[in-house]
Amino acid sequence: MQTFTCVSPAAAALGECPRWDERRAKLWWVDIQAPALHCFDPATGQDTAIPTPENIGCFSLTEDGGFIAGMRTGIFLLDEKGQMVRKLCANPENPATSRFNDGRCDARGRFWLGTLDEPKAANAASLYRYAGGALTRIDAGLLTSNGMAFSPDYRWCYHADTPRFTIYRHSYDIETGEAGPREDWVKFEPTPTDRGRPDGASVDSEGHYWSALYEGGRVVRISPEGKVVEEFQLPARCPTMCAFGGDDLRTLYVTTARQGRPASELEQYPQSGGVFAMRVPVPGLVEKRSAPEPSE
Repeated sequence: MQTFTCVSPAAAALGECPRWDERRAKLWWVDIQAPALHCFDPATGQDTAIPTPENIGCFSLTEDGGFIAGMRTGIFLLDEKGQMVRKLCANPENPATSRFNDGRCDARGRFWLGTLDEPKAANAASLYRYAGGALTRIDAGLLTSNGMAFSPDYRWCYHADTPRFTIYRHSYDIETGEAGPREDWVKFEPTPTDRGRPDGASVDSEGHYWSALYEGGRVVRISPEGKVVEEFQLPARCPTMCAFGGDDLRTLYVTTARQGRPASELEQYPQSGGVFAMRVPVPGLVEKRSAPEPSE
């Protein structure tokens, strides 16, 4: 039976954005609220935190071994040690109530990322595409843009609006980077005892979308047709995002959160905020890296 075990008891406030670095055989992830970029070495079990000067919501690896990161006030380049190099563009929304939240690169190195409307009152969050030094709004009217992923053939791009319990999809043209109109793809129905809603996600090599259900205590595997075909429980109530790693990309890593959770829940799930792992039969895909930035 496949089960999750805690590989890094990091006690993160809001663990997010796990990314497998196949060149260094390390798992990078963030604690948005610490804020910090983390590097986990599965060979030794060591986890190293690199503090960042502001909330870091998401990142992708770059070809030179550094990172492109969506933070509170904008998009930044970081070096291979996680230190800030320069700001690429500003957050077009009000950083007092908005920050970049979730994102990843496509096969051409475009950085797709969305924002979070912290008051959850104005539908002010959006989904953006950053490429060639320009930031373009793709979708708007969101509360918390999350779950950004692409189908293996790049015919579809996916993203979720977590508070609306909904995963969307857009038809996608990888050559141009253009996305079609938003379609409702999967909607979860909350109950009084289960408010699991789609947070971060990853797609496996068969095109199944793995979604971490925040406050649902589980990760679900969704078929390309939009059907939940498998569910896997975690010893944490608030999984936030999953990523495939290991030499064969068959280790599923999941970050979790513990911020704002009741004491009774943390007593029941003391490893909340840790990073969990589980072996899976179907491998994931190598994460795409960011395209080189235009010179200043």
